[in-house]
Amino acid sequence: MTPTPTGPTDPADPADPADRTSPADHAGPDGFGFDAPFDRTGTGSSKWARTAGAPGVIPMGLADMDLPGPPAIAEALRRRARHRAYGYTVCDPAGRSLVAGWYRARHGVEVDPDWVLLLPCGPRTALRILLETVPQDTARTRAHVLFPTPEWGGFAQLCRAARLGYRELPLATGPDGHRLPSGPLPGPATAVLLSSPHNPSARVWPADQLRALADRAAEAGALLVSDEVHGDLTHPGHVHPVAVTTVDPAHRHLVVTLNSVGKTFNCSGIPSSFVLVPDPALRARFADALAGYGLWEGGLLEQTVQRAALREGGPWLDALLAHLAAARTRLTDRLGAAVRSAPQASYLLWLDAAALGLPPSAARRALLDRCGLEASDGADFGPGGHGSLRLNYALPGPVLDTVLARLARLDLR
Repeated sequence: MTPTPTGPTDPADPADPADRTSPADHAGPDGFGFDAPFDRTGTGSSKWARTAGAPGVIPMGLADMDLPGPPAIAEALRRRARHRAYGYTVCDPAGRSLVAGWYRARHGVEVDPDWVLLLPCGPRTALRILLETVPQDTARTRAHVLFPTPEWGGFAQLCRAARLGYRELPLATGPDGHRLPSGPLPGPATAVLLSSPHNPSARVWPADQLRALADRAAEAGALLVSDEVHGDLTHPGHVHPVAVTTVDPAHRHLVVTLNSVGKTFNCSGIPSSFVLVPDPALRARFADALAGYGLWEGGLLEQTVQRAALREGGPWLDALLAHLAAARTRLTDRLGAAVRSAPQASYLLWLDAAALGLPPSAARRALLDRCGLEASDGADFGPGGHGSLRLNYALPGPVLDTVLARLARLDLR
């Protein structure tokens, strides 16, 4: 019998989750518990709150892993909590070199530690404030922020919040999936935003396409902002192009890379990020804008988590990537042509609703009703996402078994 998935029926359950058995107590062959049941009851999980009142439904919409995080982070938090001084902290300058070392070890690229800002806020907040630092002089009042479609819906939301005009650029689709826009950018632009790897399709953008887009942005005098929070989750056989080290060095001053340990190490509930800003003047303006919101480099818990993840999280991440690649293969084999683009990174699956036998205009509800699986509606990713669904397959082995069994109920075409 397939095990019943476990998750919180009450996200506000006051029971201490630490009182329950740790996945490490039955870690299994991967050593980290990825194939063991993982109960998030009592943790306030926003992912599982999406299915509150619907027992048995498996939430697969939010980009949040239902897998135990690195033991090194848990131990670092316990160790720091034992010292009962929780006041203001300064930024540890060694953290910049730690980030540079991470890029060297994991991506084989050289990042200047001076480019690094270590922030006590998540990438979304960092991006929102970064957009305020883009020059908005009178001659450019009609300029837009540009980004592709389909694309992570947060870009549009942030532009609306900042009262910035934006324009979505349709992504062409080829045999290997989406392609980045080519040719001159339309109209005046202040910034070009990009998720790399792509969210929702989990495509790793080819380095030549990324360089070409940076060239077009530079010609328009626009800042290219590459949101690379899924970049450390590149699957075996693929190489993630770090934007600030991939573009033409002559255009590097017009490129910013956003990253975080949050997605990589499943610790987004403690918001932090690191931003690579090669241009000293832009870096200073950005830091000043952050300070205006009471955000300075450092952060007590944020630095604790970042240090533990980047220093000690490598073995956990390697095991995670093997687990995700195996899950990806099982799902893509089952769903076949319904997979719009084979994932090359992360844990996101971009699906054609019609090929699943679901009505494109109501696919999310139909999948929920037929299979008890909650997904993200493709329309949330802009005009290019209509008729699609995004599934998150970062699940424990037993839950993935249940998902595969339920997907067999669909009339695949």
